[in-house]
Amino acid sequence: MNKSRVILGGALIGALTGLIAALLLSRRAERHERETALTTGEGLKIGVLVFGLLRAIASLNDD
Repeated sequence: MNKSRVILGGALIGALTGLIAALLLSRRAERHERETALTTGEGLKIGVLVFGLLRAIASLNDD
């Protein structure tokens, strides 16, 4: 597969994932009638999850 197609596909998937995450955070804030901001703990949890996901993707072909 062409390298530029892979990069473009990854960028589109990342943008779509970010949009969905923002919509979910906004919906949660409206439901609890508070600001949309994340707490430090929530941000740390998300960062660890994203890092784990990237490690898993990087090791997909390491058989």
